[in-house]
Amino acid sequence: MFPKRLTDGYASFLHGRLETERARYLDLAENGQHPSIMLISCGDSRVAPETIFDAGPGEMFVVRNIAGIVPPCEPTSQNAFHGTSACIEFGVNALEVSDIVVMGHASCGGVAAYVNQSPPLTRPDFIGKWMSQIAPVADKVGPQTGDRADWIRRMEWGVVEYSLDNLLTFPAVHERVDAGTLRLHGAYFGVATGVLFIRDPHTGRFEPYQE
Repeated sequence: MFPKRLTDGYASFLHGRLETERARYLDLAENGQHPSIMLISCGDSRVAPETIFDAGPGEMFVVRNIAGIVPPCEPTSQNAFHGTSACIEFGVNALEVSDIVVMGHASCGGVAAYVNQSPPLTRPDFIGKWMSQIAPVADKVGPQTGDRADWIRRMEWGVVEYSLDNLLTFPAVHERVDAGTLRLHGAYFGVATGVLFIRDPHTGRFEPYQE
């Protein structure tokens, strides 16, 4: 049986938002999507970008995976599937977004699995292999020497920086950033606090957003 939570939610959408925003949905159906922002985030159910940024349909092109990691561009690797890379290709080359935001978050399970060396959930260990990408982040942050929560937070911030660096390995991204038609941003969401940290591109520091 289809989950009742979803049918109840759809009924609410059908008689609520869909009715009040009918014109928007018709426009999106007839003219396609034209979001100016691409947002790359973790698949964690607590960190829904559309909710955090109060975005409506068609406003953001959202990509989610474990820990919100952007792998480096590897066009010659023909024996692997590149879901995140395909989304970047589409967002940059087809949608021509003007901004890409990489958003990490507190209490990230993917980062925790890496730092805690968690045992595989299955024999293929898809999560372990995916998270092994952040070994350079761990090397840069260094071993835990003080407060563990602060160390893990620096790891989570480091994953955002790693992903921003990897975005520039995509030729189209690099070219458009150099041309000034594409901007890259880093962000970090505190699940318990609701605080959004924005990475300063000049200092590399994550600073709380202030109105």
